Amino acid sequence: MNQTDIAIVGGGLAGVALAEQLQREGVDYQIFEARDRLGGRIESTAYDGARFDLGPAWFWHIQPRLMAVCERLGVGVFEQFSEGELLFEDSVRQVHRGLGFASMAGSLRIEGGVSALIDAFARDLPVARLHLDAAVQSVSDRGYLQLKNGSVWQARRIVLAIPPRIAAQLWFDPELTADQQRRLTMTPTWMAGQAKLVAIYDEPFWRQDGLSGDAMSQSGPLMEIHDASPAAGRPGALFGFFGVPASARNANRQALVSASLAQLGRLFGNRAEEPVRTAIKDWATEPETATDADQAFGMEHPSAEITGSIQSIWHGKVLFGASEMAPQFGGYMEGALEQAERIAQHLLGDTI
Repeated sequence: MNQTDIAIVGGGLAGVALAEQLQREGVDYQIFEARDRLGGRIESTAYDGARFDLGPAWFWHIQPRLMAVCERLGVGVFEQFSEGELLFEDSVRQVHRGLGFASMAGSLRIEGGVSALIDAFARDLPVARLHLDAAVQSVSDRGYLQLKNGSVWQARRIVLAIPPRIAAQLWFDPELTADQQRRLTMTPTWMAGQAKLVAIYDEPFWRQDGLSGDAMSQSGPLMEIHDASPAAGRPGALFGFFGVPASARNANRQALVSASLAQLGRLFGNRAEEPVRTAIKDWATEPETATDADQAFGMEHPSAEITGSIQSIWHGKVLFGASEMAPQFGGYMEGALEQAERIAQHLLGDTI
């Protein structure tokens, strides 16, 4: 029988942040991640030495944990490019300029993409404690974890650092109460139904035209577009969120890419139609992130009124550690760190 003190289910930001805190305190733990990589909803694509976020990209000065942890781990931070004008595309595809300035001015980004933060957290975590391709199938009040690969672990405490709706799909022994199950499934997974396109160019040529890279559209397929270039400014990149429902996005992926590039051309000129690379990440198709309930188009934040009543079960044997459970910044990256901090304090008492 494999045994550990703390079993962390989920190797996203909340999971690795918790593991890093336990590692510093000398606590025995293991991470079980269903994907073949760490990061969860944090992922990037690389080109010419730069990485571009396919998941979350921004945080703000009012989110102190992210700023502090980047400083402690030596991860660079820079401000989102915001010089220049915003473009607006109306419902008949007419492009209007000069209706406003960059909508994301003042937001912060991480040098090397947010994946650099995951790398920094994982840097000092022993590889033997990191189990990838290790999807958990069931948990019990005796501390047993049954993995889909057949292995079994027993832990003193289990932390489910995965979206509540994904946690609700596990087999629980004994079964959750109807109210517990309802609260987990009612908690939306932030951005789980969204998809993002990144278009990479040799340089951010729109800046030379006095544009910030920000654009809003009523015609689509991209409804919101921003400059995604790295801190050095090269290579250039634009990214956009789709306004197309999840049910329609996979019908013809190439047609969706072609329509998106045509839209970028309408907004930023012909050069925008010929990126050196494009990448699409549709989080609604990721079973580790989204359920059927997340397929509807929307940006609903989790409600503390719901999540506050299901922070743990079985007298604290199982704790819920996802960002969505954080009382102040639920769903955000800051919320992942907030919840990791709360769980660590609960596990270690007043030692941290």
